[in-house]
Amino acid sequence: MGFLRAMPVLNVLSIDRSLAFYRDRLGFQGHGVWGDPPAFTIVQRGNVTLALDTHGGGQPTGGGWTAYLYVSDADALADELRSKGTVLASEPEDKPWNCREFEVRDPDGHLIGFGQDLVPERDGPGLGTERGLG
Repeated sequence: MGFLRAMPVLNVLSIDRSLAFYRDRLGFQGHGVWGDPPAFTIVQRGNVTLALDTHGGGQPTGGGWTAYLYVSDADALADELRSKGTVLASEPEDKPWNCREFEVRDPDGHLIGFGQDLVPERDGPGLGTERGLG
């Protein structure tokens, strides 16, 4: 039995505020809101799915990325997000692990990393001995 996909769940304070940010600033589409008052929603852009959930009280976990999303063109996406008024937490930059990355912080403080795999012909993002993994 194989794994099909992953859906990171981000703790948020307000479904309405967070859904608006992910939809209007990051270009995701909403796929329903559950609860009264709204407590859970799912957003998707391409093959990337995120859940937004108020049950955790809006606290981001740790100090690093809450989610890391692989994209086909980091510079084009950064330009698109800026055109929607999104402030980038870091600008696109090539990293030693062969990804071109930038970051966005959402209204609840979650740091979302966006990375373009600069060596896509390998087994997949983050895989292979080139990065010391195997």
